Amino acid sequence: MGIKWNEMLVGGDPLLVGSQIAIVLTVVAIVVGLTYFKKWGWLWREWLTTVDHKKIGIMYILSGVLMFFRGGMDGLLMKAQTARPEMSFLDAQHYNEIFTTHGVIMILFMAMPFLIGLMNVVVPLQIGARDVAFPQLNALSFWLFFSGAMLFNISFVVGGSPDAGWTSYFPLAGKEFSPGIGNNYYAIALQIAGLGTLMTGINFIVTILKMRAPGMTLMKMPMFTWTTLITSIIIVAAFPIFTVALALMTFDRLYGTHFFTLSSGGSDMLWANLFWLWGHPEVYIVILPAFGIFSEVIATFSRKTLYGYTSMVISIVGIAFLSMIVWVHHFYTMDAGPAVNSFFSITTMLIAVPTGVKIFNWLFTMRKGRIQFTTAMLWALAFVPNFVIGGVTGVMLAMAAADFQYHNTLFLVAHFHYVLIPGVVFAVFAGLYYWWPKMFGFMLNEKLGKYHFWLFTIGFNVTFMPMFFLGLKGAVRRAYTYSAESGFAPLFLVSAIGSIILAIGFAVFCYNIYWSFRYAKRNVSHDPWDARTLEWMTASPVQFYNFAVVPEVKQLDAFWHMKKRGETLTLKESDIKKIHMPSNSGLPFYMAVVFGITGFFLVFEAHIAAAVAAIGIVVGLIIRSFDYNDGYYVSVDEIKQTERTWRNVEGGTENHVG
Repeated sequence: MGIKWNEMLVGGDPLLVGSQIAIVLTVVAIVVGLTYFKKWGWLWREWLTTVDHKKIGIMYILSGVLMFFRGGMDGLLMKAQTARPEMSFLDAQHYNEIFTTHGVIMILFMAMPFLIGLMNVVVPLQIGARDVAFPQLNALSFWLFFSGAMLFNISFVVGGSPDAGWTSYFPLAGKEFSPGIGNNYYAIALQIAGLGTLMTGINFIVTILKMRAPGMTLMKMPMFTWTTLITSIIIVAAFPIFTVALALMTFDRLYGTHFFTLSSGGSDMLWANLFWLWGHPEVYIVILPAFGIFSEVIATFSRKTLYGYTSMVISIVGIAFLSMIVWVHHFYTMDAGPAVNSFFSITTMLIAVPTGVKIFNWLFTMRKGRIQFTTAMLWALAFVPNFVIGGVTGVMLAMAAADFQYHNTLFLVAHFHYVLIPGVVFAVFAGLYYWWPKMFGFMLNEKLGKYHFWLFTIGFNVTFMPMFFLGLKGAVRRAYTYSAESGFAPLFLVSAIGSIILAIGFAVFCYNIYWSFRYAKRNVSHDPWDARTLEWMTASPVQFYNFAVVPEVKQLDAFWHMKKRGETLTLKESDIKKIHMPSNSGLPFYMAVVFGITGFFLVFEAHIAAAVAAIGIVVGLIIRSFDYNDGYYVSVDEIKQTERTWRNVEGGTENHVG
């Protein structure tokens, strides 16, 4: 490509120069802080080399917070540009780069790590396991995700961001129309992160099927565990499709093949089909765990068993099946023909049926319940009406004939956000407020949580509701400006104001985290919500081995019924045995670094350098092949000492705080 390495840094724009300076200052501050407080050894031992599912989950969640900030800033910049007609705050190229990175980051690098983080923290605890089935693979999954995310995020200051939209449609994403390296970042970084996600799916399938506590049959599993299982199956089915598509994209861009070109036998529609064969199941990969979170929160704070448990399970399986046969509704307008469009229109509308079953089950769970209006429950309550708006407009878009009017307008953008923000972001916030004590041993401030809730929910509706009407008036998506004569200006301005309220709400959440770390009480009960599932019978924060004695499950909502029988805290010393745990490993971190370096060289089409760096990947695989470390045992005395700090040993008295 003739890339000059001394011209790698993107310059000429004050926003980009400011970002470069901020990145350098942040890195320097982190290095100085770790050195001054002598925390390098602690960072290596406790975090960089950990295989503990809880710590890996926390790192996923912290990554999600960071990516939420980055993707949110992109959104604010877009709203600033469209707040008034013919604004010149961003030029067309910069706007294209920002809406591309906004979509990729929010879906793949914000929503996914938030949910996978909660899955990592909670699922092994809910099924009575001491870790996931493959702890070191779990660590590798995270570090590959993080490596891909960091590689993608440096694009806006090193080399240039991808600019073909988050869907990266061909031929626009090909070399002919996008000769820069920005879309190389898209192809390479998402492959690296996607490998980590695929490994996560495999890991959780095995964990849930093979490591459940004695007595926990599939139909006694908590609903969040069920949704995690089905989500993992979708990941294993869908992510290889995307990985192959990205590999073919890489061949087209780096090596001159013609899989997606308009000439030499290629087909741009091949990319569209492969992308959405992954892309629509991806929507349910992030939605289904969110449904599980809402199920846990609503049941706990309604003081009732989840209504219609069996129908909920059937509906999850139905959604998973239908998610794989609806992808063509993303391109009704691309001349597939009336018969094809009709089939996919029907399957798309059908998916509303199992989703509706879940909505009614949640409503019936709350019916006659003693509802507690905690912050987590407020998010669950707000989800229902907002998500229904997204669902109803989805059925409108499912009608192929009508979609010719809606397609490529802001109506579609509003629908998408009314599905994913209430369906995913609200769930993430609910899950964080709910499970925070299990992760950190203290609770997030409820008063600040309610400020966060109201600001974010109001800001969300003010931001995206006007976009439905803008779309119906003809405002198209992906346009960086519009004329004053169009009449769009008032609604665009309202939407921009809403985005500021939304951002303030997220800022309150971040401040809540800071305030709670500094001032929240640390003597929180192991079961502050009087909850129903097994994770609440562990300490807060959870001891590193999870359970001193693996519990025996006799029925659904096992912990709730254990409390009713008085079986929760008292532990017989004779039942305590030494516990086998996996050892930490620096190999996953090393592999992520090598993958990142290899990917960086590939982005800049430095093929020889990439091949040399890839040798490091092979070396890592060889090292792992000859790794005979079988872990270690936690002694009975250490277990007793740990357990005495938070529960009674035989001879004590029950002191459950509910």
